[in-house]
Amino acid sequence: MTAREKALALGVAGIVSLLAIGLGSRAFLLKPLREADRKIASLREKLEKAKAERRSYFSDEDRMKQIAQRMFSDRVDLTSARSGEILTKVISQSGLKESEFTRLPVGPRKLRGASEIGWSVNGDGSLGEVINLIFLLKESPYLNRVENLSISTGESPGVVRVRFRYLTLVLEPAPLVEPANLSPKFTLESQERRAYDGIGARDILRPYVKRSPRPQSDSPGSEAAPGKTAPPGPESFRVVSLSEWQGEPEIHVRDLTSQKTFRYKPGDTLVGGTVVMVDYRPAPMPGREIVQSESRVILRFGHEYWAIERGQTLADRHLLKPEQLPRELISGQATR
Repeated sequence: MTAREKALALGVAGIVSLLAIGLGSRAFLLKPLREADRKIASLREKLEKAKAERRSYFSDEDRMKQIAQRMFSDRVDLTSARSGEILTKVISQSGLKESEFTRLPVGPRKLRGASEIGWSVNGDGSLGEVINLIFLLKESPYLNRVENLSISTGESPGVVRVRFRYLTLVLEPAPLVEPANLSPKFTLESQERRAYDGIGARDILRPYVKRSPRPQSDSPGSEAAPGKTAPPGPESFRVVSLSEWQGEPEIHVRDLTSQKTFRYKPGDTLVGGTVVMVDYRPAPMPGREIVQSESRVILRFGHEYWAIERGQTLADRHLLKPEQLPRELISGQATR
């Protein structure tokens, strides 16, 4: 190898060495910078997340304060009393008769950060009055929810039966807020109520009334049946209400023939048996298990217990199995 070739080789080797040293130095210097960039990006992401959580917190806090202002009270016992009072007031404002409605307490049921409490409501009235009730509850300024709403035909023409649960919440703990003036935004005279008139005009729940047969003229040789008309059977008497009055249950039985209502209490005799108690436990309706029955009257015939569900006739009574008996009967606390 000539001297010139050696010099050229040394020059190339030197250049390669300088490039290698430069690249190595660049990687050594840039690695901390890239690591710093990643940390900065991560911190920025965490900061944005913290800002979003902070905005969400204050938004939720304002929302909870608005809800707290619409509560009946920040105590469960006062909420139960005041919601029941408002419910009774709304029933009367709707034109319905308070005596035709039963109200049973529901809850309290513990939820996350609140307790749910309310009333199970059953009653009869005209379709227009029931629509008034639903409208006033929907437009109520108080914190409430109506669920399991059911409207069915009543015992006589022009009467429907309504059933629903009226629920509210008590926040735990409730935020401190200034009391708000809770007054209804709309009334029954408001134009918004007129939007429901189509339901009453259609009257699709009006029960079918069978036309009375025409009196037939006496055929030759026929004679009128002697004696009086046979008394109506148990199928002509229907249990229409199982309400409570001053802590004592009352059984209201409607004579569908004479359109009269009779009242019974525990210890009275009904359809040959003794009224033992009123059972308010929800249970499937006998023969219609997809329908929920909210209450029933229990009768004792000797050593057997029979039940008649609310809305059924006396002819629909059914025998109760031992496992179907309420604890009050098993423990001997019911009236005997």
